[in-house]
Amino acid sequence: MKEFSYIIDEEYHGERIDKYLSQVMEGKSRSFIQGLIDEGKITVNDKIVKSNHKLKKNDLIKGVIPDPVELKVEAEDIPLDILYEDEDVIVVNKPQGMVVHPAAGNTRGTLVNAILNHCKDLSGINGVIRPGIVHRIDKDTSGVLVIAKNDASHNKLAEQLKDHSMTRVYIALVEGVIKNDRGTVDANLGRHPIDRKKMAVVKDGRRAVTHYKVLERLDKYTLVECRLETGRTHQIRVHMAYIGHPLVGDPVYGFKKQKFNLDGQLLHAKILGFIHPTTGKYIEFQTPLPDYFKRVLEILRK
Repeated sequence: MKEFSYIIDEEYHGERIDKYLSQVMEGKSRSFIQGLIDEGKITVNDKIVKSNHKLKKNDLIKGVIPDPVELKVEAEDIPLDILYEDEDVIVVNKPQGMVVHPAAGNTRGTLVNAILNHCKDLSGINGVIRPGIVHRIDKDTSGVLVIAKNDASHNKLAEQLKDHSMTRVYIALVEGVIKNDRGTVDANLGRHPIDRKKMAVVKDGRRAVTHYKVLERLDKYTLVECRLETGRTHQIRVHMAYIGHPLVGDPVYGFKKQKFNLDGQLLHAKILGFIHPTTGKYIEFQTPLPDYFKRVLEILRK
């Protein structure tokens, strides 16, 4: 366990604590800092604060960084739906119910376990727990995902995510009938102020933009296409709930009473397009809706 402390100079008066610490603590990201704050491991003048706490001159920040927990990630013979593969990338169609990478308490049955069994050479940028993982989709969201086989490919793909040039299109079934044919939700996202396991629209969060288009209006439901401009955690799920149309089957942001006996939200990553890190050519992949999603649509159409 590593302890640290800082006394705030006048130039940082009024700065958010998470922003300040991410600047002065070398190699520690803002999200990492926010995690420590959420866990109560950082105090200001011996008081627990939130990530948006504004610092004052002469404030005393104290905190601890826990020793890293070593997780051994083993290859597992789990079937993969591989859409494309070459020396640089693997593109897969992830099923609903599969976690993308291991975490404490959940080290088996993930996409990473399956990928390691299929391919030993993956980028090491995100460490042993998330080898090759450039971006994620939620456990109960299905669809297309790209994995990097080497660090050079990882960096180039990550840059496309950062500058919003990667194409990511989702299909979702939402509650209620959306009146407008198209729309954009531009609302900042961050940790929920009370339930830290959830995300929420918050004033001081990170900018998040979702463009949606109505594909089909059904009785009390709407099938929509959502195109991500940014890629925040739970972005589509939170944004659609924010405008009054939560995803059908969403156990966190949706209605408590579920009609279709689903295992999770009806959200599918249908299209992923990016510039290949080696050839420089744009490539795009599409995946069909899973059977459980189509079953609900068939019921509604009848």
